[in-house]
Amino acid sequence: MPPTIDRRLAAILVADAAGYSRRMGEDEVGTLRALGAHLDQAFKPEIAAHRGRIVKSTGDGLLVEFASAVDAVASAVAIQRAMAERNADIPADRRIEFRIGINIGDVIVEGGDIYGDGVNLAARLEALAEPGGICIAAAVHEQFQGKLPYAFADWGARSVKNIAHPVHVYGLGAASIAALAEAPAGVPAPPSRGSIDGPRRLWWAAALGSVVLAALAFGAWLVLVPHRAPISPSLAGRASIVVLPFVALNSEPGQDYIADTLTEDLTTNLARLARGAVIAPSTAFTYKGKPVDVKQLREELGVRYVLEGSEQHDHDRLRVDAQLIDATSGTNLWADQFDADRADLPQMQDQIVTELLRSLQFKVTDAEAARLAQTPPADLTAEELAMRCNAGFIKSLPGSIGMEPALDLCERALQIDPRNVRALTLLAEGTIIRVNEFQSSNREADIRRADELVSRALAVDRNAASAHGTKAEVLMAEKRFDEAIFEAEQALALDPSFVSAYTTLSTANVLLGRPDKAVAYADTAMRLSPRDPQLYLFHFQKGLALLLEGKNDEAVEWLSRAVAAAPEWPFPYALLAAGLAEGGRKPEAEAALKRYLSLNGGRNGTIAQWVAQEPSDNPDFRQAAGRIVDGLREAGMPER
Repeated sequence: MPPTIDRRLAAILVADAAGYSRRMGEDEVGTLRALGAHLDQAFKPEIAAHRGRIVKSTGDGLLVEFASAVDAVASAVAIQRAMAERNADIPADRRIEFRIGINIGDVIVEGGDIYGDGVNLAARLEALAEPGGICIAAAVHEQFQGKLPYAFADWGARSVKNIAHPVHVYGLGAASIAALAEAPAGVPAPPSRGSIDGPRRLWWAAALGSVVLAALAFGAWLVLVPHRAPISPSLAGRASIVVLPFVALNSEPGQDYIADTLTEDLTTNLARLARGAVIAPSTAFTYKGKPVDVKQLREELGVRYVLEGSEQHDHDRLRVDAQLIDATSGTNLWADQFDADRADLPQMQDQIVTELLRSLQFKVTDAEAARLAQTPPADLTAEELAMRCNAGFIKSLPGSIGMEPALDLCERALQIDPRNVRALTLLAEGTIIRVNEFQSSNREADIRRADELVSRALAVDRNAASAHGTKAEVLMAEKRFDEAIFEAEQALALDPSFVSAYTTLSTANVLLGRPDKAVAYADTAMRLSPRDPQLYLFHFQKGLALLLEGKNDEAVEWLSRAVAAAPEWPFPYALLAAGLAEGGRKPEAEAALKRYLSLNGGRNGTIAQWVAQEPSDNPDFRQAAGRIVDGLREAGMPER
């Protein structure tokens, strides 16, 4: 069997100095000095700020790798703006101007270098750009839509050297770049840090924070690969995966484009999350239309899991079936069916891809946890211990004690590897949960520890979506709601399937006195993951927002769903009691309140305690929260 080739998906930026040979002929020393200054002062700072890696210098330019197309484009625009400013006072015939090309595609990794068609196409795109401008592939343009405010012109299909088929490209010229407002650094900077609130314990933060934090545990990374380990020559020892081409069940010729698009989108998103442990679509598509033995795939591709499926559609609806198979045993680990409306094809495809990714994350987590459970803990690596910790989080319902043994595994993982991103983030989550659920003996110390842990995680990997989500929760505990929104939005930009971030956005809008927006975010989470294992968290979030809007009957319906699914979780019972009392259903309200008090261990059992611990000074929030207090009083909660 030939050795496995190390591949990963990347955004590739190629920059080249226009007219370099002419300049060298005129003034070799001056040109080299100016080029070095431009690379050091314009390129390198922006590449670092946007989390890029300089692969190598090409003499008169650079080859750069990014984990995301958004970062690559934002970096390119910032570089060209910086170059325009540096050239402003230099005569035109003495300026050094760069062309930049960006592609997203499969690369071959060898040592620190990268090769392959993805790199070759980026170099061809660079040649199409005008001096001071940028040319990007259509796939790159699609990735940053809605995330960056740059209006690239559609240049259509272009024929380029050594590429068999015309390539659809977009361009941004030097004049257009100069006319842009101040360019964002990938994602807008967060607001300035505000003061941390005093050591009050917040009942609202306990209720809301436990919702989001519990959800974050379930949205923790796809467990396909350690987040900071380099890609090894063989994938077989890790939870690697291949997405086989989905089968189009419609018999009409030319109707397989939807199935192919779903395959490519799933592969692209999985690769972005898994950092390269996903077989490239160019390889996967060689199996299209052929009978496949999954054990043979393990031998040929070195994968542990195989995802396969089918797509069938008519004029109005589309149905996707998918199944996950263990390539070692051939066992079917999971199968599911997804339906969507074809009215808006791009949105429909995004919805199905997001839902598939979310389901797949849970199933691979379960499969890996079951596999690792057969290994004595003393023989596990740091990443394997962190995976088991993550699985423990997933199985822990709010109000249960199952989280503590899981956190012990993460502590042990950090003893082996203090830079393990997964363990750092999960421990940060567990720490901030203690704060928000009144289990902390020192609230401020635990907030500081959670912030320190998640900051360490982000220092190792700025692209870890769950770390940004946990950072948002720390900020929520500190009442820095706008900054929390920023972090949640960044988590979604990094991982669109990270639906737990929508609960953070919902919570923040509740505390900012915007329950209508909070309802919309909860609805979005349910739409993107309608069969989520933690669906009751979204139910709770919607019920809370509706209660604050004064829509008691609707609120009671959603809160009832939450308590039915998580019967040991105290907080939904309190809000349910308030909603029932406000709706004139006093006997049911009294029963719900009694259940809340029995589960909550006597904490926050009086009106005075609740009133004293509201977490937001927003007047709209305080007015709406007053209705809940009135409902609790009507349900029978004592004043003191």
